[in-house]
Amino acid sequence: MALNYLPLVAYFFGGAFLMNTLPHLVSGVMGRRFPSPFAKPPGKGQSSALTNFFWGFANLIVGYLLVAHVGDFDVRNWEHVGALGLGMFLIGLLTASHFSSLNGGRGPDLA
Repeated sequence: MALNYLPLVAYFFGGAFLMNTLPHLVSGVMGRRFPSPFAKPPGKGQSSALTNFFWGFANLIVGYLLVAHVGDFDVRNWEHVGALGLGMFLIGLLTASHFSSLNGGRGPDLA
């Protein structure tokens, strides 16, 4: 029997979209500007709080659809949770690195 990898791929990208929801949705709700794909230059310039709110909410919807409506996501299945977690981890690592270069977050930690 061949394994169907489509759900695992969907869970991976669902995790990435769900993690990407956080900075945009939180910035939007807090009324703060934050880089988005719609800024000039994309991903580096600042977008309005409202743009970030909508972008974060769109990411939430896409993430939900990928996790809840592709395959049968099971929180007890380590492959399902692992794919979701890996997507979250990798996009979190990527965005932390990218945005820290824009926001001065690469300096030494101060105690």
